[in-house]
Amino acid sequence: MNTSIAEWEKRTAANAATAAKKQRLRDKRWTIVMFIAPAFLVYLLYIIYPIYGTLYYSLFDWKGGPDKTFVGIANYTRLFTEPVFWSSLANNMKVVLSSVFLQIPLGLLMALLLFSAIRGLRFFQTIYFMPFLMSTVAIGMLWVFMFDPLSGAVNKLIGLFGFENIAWLSENKTAMAAILIVIVWQYAPFYMILFKAAIVGISEDLYEAAEIDGAGPWDRFSRITFPLLVPTIVTSSILAIVGSLKAFDIFFIMTGGGPGNATELLGIYMYKQAFIHFNMGFASAVAFTMFVLAFLAAGIIQYMEYARKKKEAL
Repeated sequence: MNTSIAEWEKRTAANAATAAKKQRLRDKRWTIVMFIAPAFLVYLLYIIYPIYGTLYYSLFDWKGGPDKTFVGIANYTRLFTEPVFWSSLANNMKVVLSSVFLQIPLGLLMALLLFSAIRGLRFFQTIYFMPFLMSTVAIGMLWVFMFDPLSGAVNKLIGLFGFENIAWLSENKTAMAAILIVIVWQYAPFYMILFKAAIVGISEDLYEAAEIDGAGPWDRFSRITFPLLVPTIVTSSILAIVGSLKAFDIFFIMTGGGPGNATELLGIYMYKQAFIHFNMGFASAVAFTMFVLAFLAAGIIQYMEYARKKKEAL
């Protein structure tokens, strides 16, 4: 009898402990859900839903009003046969190349200079970062005046070397190059800050050990600094490529896509189709194509980085 009671009490205690454990797990799950839910709702409302909406409206002939006609992939068929789309995409590729091969290396060089033995380090750090702090509208207007063909500072500067005035923003051959100079000047400081933060995180012990082994400045950079900066370079490349594919503001302010279509980007092409020609469905097709291109570019870079890490691990 006593044995049966003892076994019953043991089973009851075990069941109670199991029930309490399950309750704690449920409470923990609900706590996690409550913390994640606000961010997930914001992500769903402002990221996922607009992407879905863009894809949905791209399948219609829609002028922005209540009436729309389903046309399937007709907008995409038209898009890929438009010469302006391909020229705009080519211009975006120029921005991508200048961002990856000029902005990022320049940002890295500026970050390295901040760690060199130079006077007025804080002054240079402030000067370097100032372009990124300025409003894009202000930067655009500033450089429009600087590129003025008659009284601009740029033409006065090259005039000192005997060159004739150039209509920088009015000629097909020079308009894109002029704006790319502005973009590199504006965004290189952003990458400088990323690289500076990454360099600060590198242990000084590595440099001291390398110096003891007789490694010079170039060896320390190529064998310590650069390899440890690869993750930051990958992140910077993703930001640069995605940002370049979405570029709009500085080009719209300085040239509006002109002269002709010399500086027209996909973003400006989309804007004109949506808010000048009121082809909202077609503009949605342009917007969704921009999203796909940016998504694929980021995915390819991430996969390449994953393959590199996997190879290193082996």
